[in-house]
Amino acid sequence: MTNPALDPIALLTDEIERGYRGDPWHGASTEEMLAEIDAATAARRPIPGAHTIGEIVAHLTVWAREIARRFAGAEPGSPPEGDWPRPAGATAAEWEAARTELSRAHAELVVAIRRFPAERLSHAMGGVRNQAAGTGLSFEQTVHGVSQHLAYHTGQIALLRKQFK
Repeated sequence: MTNPALDPIALLTDEIERGYRGDPWHGASTEEMLAEIDAATAARRPIPGAHTIGEIVAHLTVWAREIARRFAGAEPGSPPEGDWPRPAGATAAEWEAARTELSRAHAELVVAIRRFPAERLSHAMGGVRNQAAGTGLSFEQTVHGVSQHLAYHTGQIALLRKQFK
């Protein structure tokens, strides 16, 4: 049996899981941050030109799925739904569905990373470095990037939430 403390896949999935639903170093997880947000709040735009919480959730969902696809062997590309897809509507049911989809996308990402061969973590994902597309980094660097992406947008959600308290 592999020692989890030395297993790079276990360490990477732990990093992703802590940020999404665990106990991250930086504060509240994404799931915890979203728990108290209702549909009306998710759809509000308190800062002109800034994304809504609902838009951020849609963005996080499509990128988790895109990275899961890449770990499963797909060529890197933009998410089929677009970088910033239209968020769910403002009803309670639509908001709950959006949160469920984010949770599913996150679970798909974790499964894809767990299935990935550890010996390929240092291989490049995609060709030339393209920051917007997230290519040209190793698979391991990509997981760290996904974790950073999640923390960044969770911080945005935290600030937007403060606008409504």
